[in-house]
Amino acid sequence: MKILVTGGAGYVGSHCARALCDAGHEVVVYDNLRAGHRAAVDSRATLVEADLADLPMLEKTVRGAGFEAVMHFAASLDVGESVKRPLAYYENNVVNTVRLLRVMEQNEVKRFVFSSTCATYGVPEAVPITETMSQSPINPYGHTKLTMEWALRDSAEGWGLGACALRYFNAAGASADATLGEDHNPELHLIPIVLQVALGQREQVHLYGVDYPTHDGTCVRDYVHVEDLASAHLLAVESQPTGCFRCFNVGTGVGTTVKELVEAAREVTGHAIPAKPAPRRPGDPPELYADPTKITSELGWKPRYTGIKETVRTAWGWHQSHPHGFDDR
Repeated sequence: MKILVTGGAGYVGSHCARALCDAGHEVVVYDNLRAGHRAAVDSRATLVEADLADLPMLEKTVRGAGFEAVMHFAASLDVGESVKRPLAYYENNVVNTVRLLRVMEQNEVKRFVFSSTCATYGVPEAVPITETMSQSPINPYGHTKLTMEWALRDSAEGWGLGACALRYFNAAGASADATLGEDHNPELHLIPIVLQVALGQREQVHLYGVDYPTHDGTCVRDYVHVEDLASAHLLAVESQPTGCFRCFNVGTGVGTTVKELVEAAREVTGHAIPAKPAPRRPGDPPELYADPTKITSELGWKPRYTGIKETVRTAWGWHQSHPHGFDDR
């Protein structure tokens, strides 16, 4: 298939674009490179450096190009920022995505894989989380992702779109060959922050809340390896029928506490990694981990990485070989 990958120069998008190329698909990456990296784009893919808000360029890219599917990663994802700048999040995550869907409709591109999130569940009624549980986001980021899931459902019924929303849990790790990894500025995700301590780039890691009702007092999260996320996207796009909406949780089903993650990083790196208790952050649920039964049974997906130590080890390989990220800043 010929597939347009928006945001394909970013962390998850670049791993997915590589997986598509490996599977023999023709890939066009569409990215404004504000958060992504030119060096992360697979050499077998074509890069269009442009913004989704640039409607003439988007139309030029899609019109007559023969795309059979779109994978959409071009979104803003900082929960804290979304609270402070909600309209910017609605503009990018909703308005720009609707613009993309409109161009797809006009050009009869009817397969769409959407980067959604477990944040659409808000504070879950129970764990592990299944796809049938209520979706009640507690921040603008989650609201924008759920809004787009509604738009995809309606588009499936209205004009025959075949859409699949993959609700990620915590994307983690790096490519096994250490050539692709996580490079954000500023860095917000826990594993890179912990490894930056091991590299001497930070003095310590903060434990935001040590009094949660978990076995060691810190939050529990489901860390799904980015290459496993990529394999889920590949299965989703290759099996997606038109005229229907599907949704899947993408997680390991294994919960890991913050303290357990830090300890795994200490073992992997051989560094003490000082950790300092800090106040809870507003809106952090005590436990978030997936029930991946649906994606396993319907798509045959199974994560290769289920232990946090193996996932951290791949991230450490990337950070050691790229201590300052990609060389394109």
